[in-house]
Amino acid sequence: PKKMALTRKKFLLAKIESTEGTDPSPVGGSNAIQISSLELTPMESDNVQAAAFQGFIGNSTRGTLTANKRVSVSFDVELGGSGAAGTAPAFGVLLKGCGCSQTIVSSTSVTYAPVSSSFDSVTLYCFYDGTRHKITGARGTMSINFSAGQLATMSFQFTGIYNNPDSTALSGTFTVANQAAAVEVNDANVTTATFFGETGQRIESLDFALNNSLIYKETASSKQALIVDRAPGGTAVIEAPARSTTDYFEDARGSSTASSSIVLGGTAGNITTLTMAQTDVTGISYGDTNGVISLTMPYLALPTTAGNNSFSLAFT
Repeated sequence: PKKMALTRKKFLLAKIESTEGTDPSPVGGSNAIQISSLELTPMESDNVQAAAFQGFIGNSTRGTLTANKRVSVSFDVELGGSGAAGTAPAFGVLLKGCGCSQTIVSSTSVTYAPVSSSFDSVTLYCFYDGTRHKITGARGTMSINFSAGQLATMSFQFTGIYNNPDSTALSGTFTVANQAAAVEVNDANVTTATFFGETGQRIESLDFALNNSLIYKETASSKQALIVDRAPGGTAVIEAPARSTTDYFEDARGSSTASSSIVLGGTAGNITTLTMAQTDVTGISYGDTNGVISLTMPYLALPTTAGNNSFSLAFT
């Protein structure tokens, strides 16, 4: 019978490039990442068509040139540690490809923070049940979602250099290492829930996004996906506290900043801490969650004048 390509048989490999744009040949096991919702745009391009006069109206007889060919891909990853404190999670390469540094303290922690230069690039292999899409020189952006009653997740979007798809099989076996199962966002697993300096907040959801500005640029001698800016921030939805104890309206009205952090997990090797030391609340509105009033607050994660310290994501 004719073989069908099945959606559930998609998977991803990723590896940091030693030389930007040069495939480092990721393999199953050490470079495999457990993902969901893999969506690939296999070729994006800027179409160029000759505009020459040809004695009649209509399309040119000359074929369309597909210039600036690139690939974009998006997918979700469960947010959790590697399973061993001080060992980088499998998706750490993706965070590095999103403009983050990686700092490892042996047997203790792995921490990611923003950088403004020397950006890493990654090669991604996206397998679509028998078809391999190779994306070289890829860089991206990332967002995190903590929602009560759900697994915490990260969403990634990458852009990179187009390579012709092929039928090359996976090297090795598709086994995932250093990626512990995510835990539910609930009162047992969230050990710290601080927003704008206020501890023990009843956070219904917290979104955080790097908001990297990505461009794809070709010259006569180069092809590059580049991170040219970022504006990290997100939205917090919190069960409305009494104004006598916590006045978020005053926080939104003012221009001061305060620290926010959420710690998820209690088992060493699978504890995730997102910290934004200079949270700037930029607005406030009311919401309703099953008859309970909530506050929705967009925010920015600001750096100090030292730079590159608007947030940190630590795994312990």
